[in-house]
Amino acid sequence: MRVSYYPGCSLEGTAKEFDVSTRAVCQALAIELQELEDWSCCGATSAHSTNDYLSIALPARNLSLAEKTGLDLVTPCAACFQRLKVAEKRLAEKPLAEFPFQGKIKIDHLLDLCTQPEVMEKIKSSVKKPLKGLKVVCYYGCLTVRPPKVTGACNCENPQNMDELMRALGAEAVEWSYKTTCCGNSLVLGRPDVVKTLTGKLLDKAREAGVDAIVTCCPMCQSNLESARSMPIFYFTELLGIAMGLPGTEKWLKQHLVNPVPLASSKGLI
Repeated sequence: MRVSYYPGCSLEGTAKEFDVSTRAVCQALAIELQELEDWSCCGATSAHSTNDYLSIALPARNLSLAEKTGLDLVTPCAACFQRLKVAEKRLAEKPLAEFPFQGKIKIDHLLDLCTQPEVMEKIKSSVKKPLKGLKVVCYYGCLTVRPPKVTGACNCENPQNMDELMRALGAEAVEWSYKTTCCGNSLVLGRPDVVKTLTGKLLDKAREAGVDAIVTCCPMCQSNLESARSMPIFYFTELLGIAMGLPGTEKWLKQHLVNPVPLASSKGLI
């Protein structure tokens, strides 16, 4: 399988471990990531609140570049995914001459790609170190699933594909009612008090569920939750890499604010 890859800005900096683990996992699953040449910022998270034209033109530029490759576009970042999907919908209604896009390619979040039936079968057959004894809750955040008329999510209030993936890896994925509750996103810059309240509630509910860690698919969610330094917050790709026995997983984990290595070691995973 070959896809066009849009890492987005966060994965070039604060979420570098998400990018590295994504590339390693995809290589192991024979998913060829062709990084979009000359990609640029999609405008998340501020363009849509400051300039409507830029909020569409910025992702439209990347969609136009991707369509020229003829490959479906995949991104690991929830905010990038949302902005690309918003642009896709708006461009279908009102095209931009500067960045032509005809909607001939599919736009996927990496989690959706990894949980397609054929990829899930590959993952199940690739598990070398089942995540037995690891108890987690899956946190999807707002942007991968809502609004469903943009994202196409069929179960926007109670998504299940990350939970199913964790169970396929051998972890215990506990159901909880907060998997799509907002963490505050970029308000961490302007209203850190709001983010502290929102993430505090999420972490309290995760502890109440009796889990070891939270698993997420969004770099902003991961950063906001981890900044409380309360419990380990994994990217789903990191747990995929551990379960598949890929080399270098400990290096990814050591880049976290809350070091998950002691937890992973205590469970015999690394």
